[in-house]
Amino acid sequence: MFAETSNHTPATFQENTGFRLNGFPTFGAWMSYGMGSETDELPSYLVIPDTRGLPAGGSINWSNGFLPARHQGVIMRSKGKPVNDLFPPKNISAIRDLESRHLLNQINRKHFNTRGTDDELAARIASYGLAAKMQMAVPEVTDLTKESESTYQMYGLENPETMDFGRSCLLARRLLEKGVRFVQLYSGGAFGSPRINWDGHENMKQNHGREAGRADKPLAGLIQDLRQRGMLDDTIVICTSEFGRTPFTQSASDKLGIGRDHNQNGFSIFMAGAKMPGGRTYGSTDEIGWQATEQRTSWPDLHANLLHLLGIDHQRLTYYHNGIQRRLTNVHGSVLPDLIG
Repeated sequence: MFAETSNHTPATFQENTGFRLNGFPTFGAWMSYGMGSETDELPSYLVIPDTRGLPAGGSINWSNGFLPARHQGVIMRSKGKPVNDLFPPKNISAIRDLESRHLLNQINRKHFNTRGTDDELAARIASYGLAAKMQMAVPEVTDLTKESESTYQMYGLENPETMDFGRSCLLARRLLEKGVRFVQLYSGGAFGSPRINWDGHENMKQNHGREAGRADKPLAGLIQDLRQRGMLDDTIVICTSEFGRTPFTQSASDKLGIGRDHNQNGFSIFMAGAKMPGGRTYGSTDEIGWQATEQRTSWPDLHANLLHLLGIDHQRLTYYHNGIQRRLTNVHGSVLPDLIG
């Protein structure tokens, strides 16, 4: 892979939307728009952030952009309260809550009828109906206690090091089983001190060793679990970063020469599932790992191939906005038969 910028936030935007500026729909939003959901009890696009914090750019990374508001990603946490404000306070009776929702629905619809077409208001009205169904579905889908001991071990839930991301991966599998179209997991949180992400400027080995230790077993468990349940053939698992690290060291603070800087020129991702042949590599960097040199793949290329695997022509999945038929791949992207065949 190669990217167009080595700054975290615009690179993360491009990874998710194909564009370096905000305001564009993410891949998950396009999936929600193009394919809908197989369930009416949960949103079609769910996001499970790292328990330690949100990624660079925050909620823009699951934005619907200019697509209808109902296609925005919805956060579901793997620890603590799964969804904010889903349930009323305990001192409000079920009857009072139902009557309040009924009144609110009447007011919203009256307001909607006087204003005409208003996408955000229509999405909000629909969200209240969805929320009522989620009150039943969310407690069930987030209850991991029903899983077997072998499943716990597969995802690393018995190890404090892998427990957090293991819960996220297991929750993702349960959501996919329920018919959620797109589940987005994050490993690594916001910037700051101490660093809780993959940004190994000061000590690359320590940083990446820690973060990989949190994610490696859960990811392997997710793929294995999907395969044994017969779900991997029609599911794509993709693990990406927004860019890579330099093959040479970086001096930072008092730890000279053990960190690595950002590198947009060459980095690796992996994919599994969707009946793709496994055990292969596609493309390569130069001999020191500085830049992609053979079969260089851009984000629009990758997005075009992911859509193709899902049965969608990336040139036909469009939405009219500001005088142009917009698409995820903009005016770029090529299907690469050697990559996915």
